[in-house]
Formats: sequence, structure tokens, C-alpha cells
Amino acid sequence: FVFAAAMRADIKRNPFHPFSTFDTATLAGLAYGHTVLAQACKIAGIPFSNKQAHSAAYDAEKTADLFCGIVNRWKELGGFPPPAVMDTPEEDNA
Repeated sequence: FVFAAAMRADIKRNPFHPFSTFDTATLAGLAYGHTVLAQACKIAGIPFSNKQAHSAAYDAEKTADLFCGIVNRWKELGGFPPPAVMDTPEEDNA
């Protein structure tokens, strides 16, 4: 779904390979220290209902919310390297 979303958003330089996979449980463990969906959502500030849990649609929606939350916060968490500095020719002061 990430690749399809990038295509819908008309992102010209999609950094993801078409066959990329992401494990939200592993990402949640890295970002929040918990791999259990309910616990990771709680820490991430995403409302989670134990009564609705374990239905395919509800779990898929919460997993997507969690994934998007992690990706959207990734820069804040230090996951992106600083932008590359372009070499510029030195000005001629002659």
C-alpha cells in the first residue's frame, strides 16, 4: 500500500522498491519498544478498543494508523540522514 500511495501522490522519486515490505510490529518495537498492536497504539497516542480488536478490518486500520504515525514521526526520531550538501563551485574573487 505504501508504493500505491506514493503513486497516487504522484511522487516522482519514490524511495521504495515495488516489492518492498514493512513489518509494522518490528517498526513499533523500534519506535515505541512494544510489538503488540494495542500497546504500541497506546504509546503512540492512537485510540485502541480491545472490544473491536482482532477483527480483520479493525486491526488492519489500526496497523495502518500505527505505520503512518511511525513513518510521519521518523525524522523526529532521527531516522532520516541530514540532506546532502551539494558541492558548489567557489566564487571567483579575482
